[in-house]
Amino acid sequence: MERELDPRRLGDHVDRLFRAAWALCGSREDAEDLVQETYARVLARPRLLRRDDDLGYLLRALRNTFFTQKQRERRRPRAVPLPEDLELVEDRGSVRPDAAFEAKEVYEAVASLPDEFRDVLVAVDVAGLSYREAAGAFRIPEGTVMSRLYRARQQVARRLEA
Repeated sequence: MERELDPRRLGDHVDRLFRAAWALCGSREDAEDLVQETYARVLARPRLLRRDDDLGYLLRALRNTFFTQKQRERRRPRAVPLPEDLELVEDRGSVRPDAAFEAKEVYEAVASLPDEFRDVLVAVDVAGLSYREAAGAFRIPEGTVMSRLYRARQQVARRLEA
């Protein structure tokens, strides 16, 4: 059963894609750019879906866009870090700084996971896919999703304890 991806319904998935992108990138700003780039690519031409739901397709597109960006970054020269004595301005956009700090730590821990663990954790825990949906999105067995998810959660917990 083949159907065309409905561009009008893509907005329904922005929040989940953003959380998934943040977990992939480890940075809120990079996540915003990644979601925008993913939507630009998906909307550039009509997309046909086969046995996929919209979110599963979008997560795969997000992941592929992320890897494409990483490959491009490896080919570019690295930027020089800011000087140590630079005075940083505090972000006052956060209502609860402690919650923002905790979220930042969690997303950084998720972003540092190996690809196969990070992808499954992002799909299930961040984007909210079921095990079956994640297995279909990544084209792996459902048992593999459960195993990788368990290991990914353990690794994140260990990093947060340290």
